[in-house]
Amino acid sequence: MKILIELPTWLGDAVMTTPAIENLVIFFNDCEVTLLGSIPAVNALKNHPKVTKTYVLDKNYLNLYKTIKSFGKFDIFISFRGSYRSKFIKFYVSSKKKYQFNKNNFITGHQVEKYSNFINNCININSTPGQLRINIQKQSKGTKNKLLGINPGSSYGSAKRWYPKEFADVAAQLSNYYDIIIFGGPKETNIAKDIERFLIEKGVSNYKNISAKTSINELISKIANLDLFITGDSGPMHIAAAFKIPTVAIFGPTEDKETSQWMNEKSLIVKKNLECQPCMKRKCPLKHHNCMKSIKSIDVLDAVNSII
Repeated sequence: MKILIELPTWLGDAVMTTPAIENLVIFFNDCEVTLLGSIPAVNALKNHPKVTKTYVLDKNYLNLYKTIKSFGKFDIFISFRGSYRSKFIKFYVSSKKKYQFNKNNFITGHQVEKYSNFINNCININSTPGQLRINIQKQSKGTKNKLLGINPGSSYGSAKRWYPKEFADVAAQLSNYYDIIIFGGPKETNIAKDIERFLIEKGVSNYKNISAKTSINELISKIANLDLFITGDSGPMHIAAAFKIPTVAIFGPTEDKETSQWMNEKSLIVKKNLECQPCMKRKCPLKHHNCMKSIKSIDVLDAVNSII
């Protein structure tokens, strides 16, 4: 059984497909899986024992067409995306059966459940989603001290981001108990530098700023070694959930019932439940950003104290 899977573009969404993919490969036990998708998505999931090949999607349609035609034949093609490009792939890929996720068919529930129900419908099973799964060889964290991860960024947009001074206030309060790692992607180096500057002003020196300095595999490995994680709604938040890292997740414009950590007992959400939440916008449409501005460091510290 040869299965071709197109993953969601975003890292967090890709991680949230893993229970559905696990149910799929359990049902077709004797199978080989080929993954295609964005660099973060493919790199996060490529170490699954059933994965034999991976491809990063080219945005150029001619190159994409040539890549598709080089694939050979599959028994099943499954796409977790509903974009035009995914429809293009579905049309040209050679597969006996083809399925594509349509978000309009899965309105309620957590995103993990939506992906799981999609797979159930595709292959006519009635499985329930288990835990998130990321296959990595866990590395030594290189210190005996406890590690606190601070993740201020979000690729989705500025509306999901809490403020660097508040992150720094939390980290400074916990710096006597944890060494601090500041995470972030290439577009989040400025906010990471702001946190670093505030920490220096507070006399905190036991931190490392690794924003934009890690591969996806290095990011996963470092998150897997944390003792505590403070983050916004983001891809790294879902990585932490896969490893059951005690996590305080700060939610503003997004729907926590759909994208909160999946099956992590040591996870708490901090949000303010304003009338305008969740707006699901990349930037605050009301231009006040109160869903994040009204969350203070004491709110997050209270949540930390509840889970450690």
